[in-house]
Amino acid sequence: MEHSEYGYWLDNLPNIGIKKIERLLDLFMTSEGIFRATEKELSALWKDGAFGGSFSEKDLETLAQNRNLDQLHYNYTKLIQNGIYFVSREDIEYPEKLLNIYGAPYALYVKGRLPEKGQKLLAVVGARECSPYGKEMAKYLAGAVAKEGIPIISGLARGIDSYAHQGALSLSGVTYGILGCGIDICYPRENISMYMDIQKDGGIISEYAPGIAPIAGNFPMRNRIISGLSDGILIIEAKDKSGSLITVDYGLEQGKEIYALPGRATDRLSEGCNNLIRMGAKLITSPKDILEDLLPQYSDSTEEGKHSVIILNEPQDRICSCLNTDPKHIEEIGYLTRLPMDQLMEQLLVLELRGLIKQTMKNYYCRSL
Repeated sequence: MEHSEYGYWLDNLPNIGIKKIERLLDLFMTSEGIFRATEKELSALWKDGAFGGSFSEKDLETLAQNRNLDQLHYNYTKLIQNGIYFVSREDIEYPEKLLNIYGAPYALYVKGRLPEKGQKLLAVVGARECSPYGKEMAKYLAGAVAKEGIPIISGLARGIDSYAHQGALSLSGVTYGILGCGIDICYPRENISMYMDIQKDGGIISEYAPGIAPIAGNFPMRNRIISGLSDGILIIEAKDKSGSLITVDYGLEQGKEIYALPGRATDRLSEGCNNLIRMGAKLITSPKDILEDLLPQYSDSTEEGKHSVIILNEPQDRICSCLNTDPKHIEEIGYLTRLPMDQLMEQLLVLELRGLIKQTMKNYYCRSL
């Protein structure tokens, strides 16, 4: 039997979680050692109190009786045939960044590939119900950072997570999606195309074996992996008690750099970000604010470099195409672009916040230099 099959067996024992696995490894050293332990050895350890009372007799029965070699080999072979790569803490391929975090997963399931050792990664997280501003900034910042060779890591969730992945992919960057469910389940389902695209150069990663449903309790736990694999965490739109702040808490415990995109003082979606900035998170207004930390040799001194990463949707492209350095009134812009006024105002705000256009006086806009 292959070395990894023992780890796969250990990771899939019913009701044997990470704390029990850690105790077993302390005693038997390896998953193979646990697999080969006799009932007498297990019974003796139980009687001697070596497990500190954390194991029940039912747990010992689980260890002793779930050793069907043929079934194990069949299940592991099926895993590999489905394009799923299994790696445990006992393997040298296991990410070093995760080894020392609290509650590190014993094993990971991967479709695609793991990040390269020593590679810098940026985590991008935020609101599921984000604003157009948050959407565009997530795509823009993630794309710009990924284009410089820093992969983006996020949770493949709706909202900011998805737009961050999209931004990286749109500029042929590498990105990694961390799931809160079985590695074979794309959640949410509408992200299936992204789920497949991420695997081409990056990877889908989960601590959950195939078939594990996306239950609510899994998602806060997966956040420790997002923060653990990253070198910095960027928050884009988060309410005061947003679930995204769980990732920040993990990141602070792990000594990660925290970045936050500021928002309007009256905007509920920016309460969490603005509070983080108040408490010491680095305020982000451009990709340079992140890249100069993660890439010590990074230089953005040229005008070409400043505007080299521009991601525009179709309405934004229409607006920018009709503007030059001579200010135009909003009504003239509406006439030229044929955009409904509510959509026009929304996109003008996004472009202004990104620094691509500016308002010279009320309702007059021109291209930024």
